[in-house]
Amino acid sequence: MSPQARGHLAMLIFSALVAGSFSLGSMIANKIAPEVVTAARFAIAAVVIGVAAFLTTGLPRSAARAPWRYLVLGGLFATYFVLMFHGLKTAPPVSAAAVFTLTPVLSAVAGWVLLRQVTTPRMALALTIGAVGALWVIFRADWQAFTAFQIGTGEIIYFWGCVAHAIYTPMVRKLNRGEPAVVFAFGTILAGCLMLTLYGWSDIRATDWANLPMIVWAGLLYVSIFATAASFVLVQFSALHLPSAKVMAYTYLVPSWVILWEIALGNGVPAALILVGVVLTCAALLMLLRPDEVPDAKPALEADQS
Repeated sequence: MSPQARGHLAMLIFSALVAGSFSLGSMIANKIAPEVVTAARFAIAAVVIGVAAFLTTGLPRSAARAPWRYLVLGGLFATYFVLMFHGLKTAPPVSAAAVFTLTPVLSAVAGWVLLRQVTTPRMALALTIGAVGALWVIFRADWQAFTAFQIGTGEIIYFWGCVAHAIYTPMVRKLNRGEPAVVFAFGTILAGCLMLTLYGWSDIRATDWANLPMIVWAGLLYVSIFATAASFVLVQFSALHLPSAKVMAYTYLVPSWVILWEIALGNGVPAALILVGVVLTCAALLMLLRPDEVPDAKPALEADQS
């Protein structure tokens, strides 16, 4: 497989893992402070990624060059997760998922500003089709549900988290200086963990860890290992080989994966009409798999000389 094909495969897996975190995340959002759960998931993920890096590529001293890069990336990703949990406290899951589908478009804008990555007309059409398909699935093909959508405080909070997520993707490519994805991810998540620990130390100390419900521990382990550690590496790898808009376009698949998660958990099969949205998101991704007419404006491993 070419590096680009592996990048697409990585994001396909990423979208499936993230879908699971939405269900579990909403179940624990009001049972533990967002800063605490995010710091804990980053700490667990840092251990997992650190061990993986040590056993595979190793942790070269050269990766410690310009450590401020990891603070920038870790801060962006930590901001996304903290604001996501704050938003989920008040925003209905449907509304939050609708906000999440704005990320690919925001990432395309950030990719142009930071890297001068060009969104071709075909890519723009694919992003539009993917957005329509995702919204179709989110609102379960119910026009009344769509028209009843209201923007509340939780949605606004989560939107700014999505902005941070969108900026994070092109920043990975801009700041990477040749480090392997797993090593770069380790530096990023370790920096994010340190920042969150300092920021949320009072809440961390006040948390009754011994008496947390089992659902909190189950959700924490899942989001730490699968939705954080694994997704960090997958996004880091893909961002080095694909334009930012293509990387984040896979978020359109998340609602479709959620359907499969719900079926697997025994929550029933959705109406056949909803599958139209699944087909649209798949069609959008097939369009994105085709080579770009305009070459990517910035080489994957170009160093930031600032």
